[in-house]
Amino acid sequence: MVEKSRLDAPPTQPQHDDLHFDLDRALKSVVALQAKIPDDAFTAGILGSERSGSGVVIRDSGLVVTIGYLITEAESVWLTAADGRVVPAHPMAYDQETGFGLVQALGPLDLPALEIGRMSEAAIGDPVVVAGGGRAPITRALIVGKQEFAGYWEYLLDEAVLTAPAHPFWGGAGVISNSGKLLGIGSLQVQQVTEKGQQYDINMIVPIDLLPPILDDLLKFGRVNKPPRPWLGVYSGESQGRIIVADVAEDGPAAAAGLRRGDIISAVRDSSVEDLADFYRKVWACGPAGVEIPMEIIRDGRSAWARIKTVDRASLLKKPRLQ
Repeated sequence: MVEKSRLDAPPTQPQHDDLHFDLDRALKSVVALQAKIPDDAFTAGILGSERSGSGVVIRDSGLVVTIGYLITEAESVWLTAADGRVVPAHPMAYDQETGFGLVQALGPLDLPALEIGRMSEAAIGDPVVVAGGGRAPITRALIVGKQEFAGYWEYLLDEAVLTAPAHPFWGGAGVISNSGKLLGIGSLQVQQVTEKGQQYDINMIVPIDLLPPILDDLLKFGRVNKPPRPWLGVYSGESQGRIIVADVAEDGPAAAAGLRRGDIISAVRDSSVEDLADFYRKVWACGPAGVEIPMEIIRDGRSAWARIKTVDRASLLKKPRLQ
């Protein structure tokens, strides 16, 4: 449980005297990002056809890391530097397992690359700077938690990082350590509940430690060079210890198998599911994309079995085109 004082703290501007690096130089590495997605794209109905957020320059060549949902199926991407210069960019890769996205500037950014650090070496309570690109604010925050995170869209991090107070423009924001290194990329705004039941907004951060092991593959292949995970096309949540279907992706495998909103997922193959993370792990343990997965479904108090023929989610997405 996170202390209320940390969650309730108002956003503050970083003070140069408190930092052990050149803040102004580091902020030059954070850019604003705008992406245009075709109206008929698979993700347009969920994520919108116009997306905006931030990214961080990690190579002098203009390679930028961001959060992947901003650039998924993008037909055009534009980066805006702190001095107002706008440069087109190419969406290079989106890793569905970590959530990272990569874009390459197609013109000279002439911005310094921010050194990649290690979130694993940061501790709960450590101060960080959370910076958005363009005119997005820069806030002083604290690492208030490290914990497993299961997202309703078939997403799981073994150890996500939570920071507070929340940055209002979190998507793709850079999380910078007190020594000026990149520790993570902002993904979501979530709510934390205190012991008294009060709710406060905090940010969920993807640790940058997950990027170096896959970076070469992303640059070479546009994805990690291994068999893709099976995708169900189901949006799930937990309620009173049960996994409940909140919705299914139109034309996705779960919809084709007859799953619908309100169904309770009780078991995968011959194993009951304990929580959302356990559900995902059991699905992914069945094999790569394309595997057929039997699942026990409870509907109107009755048990039934469905067989879901999974797919590679990437096969449903529009591929990036070089601008």
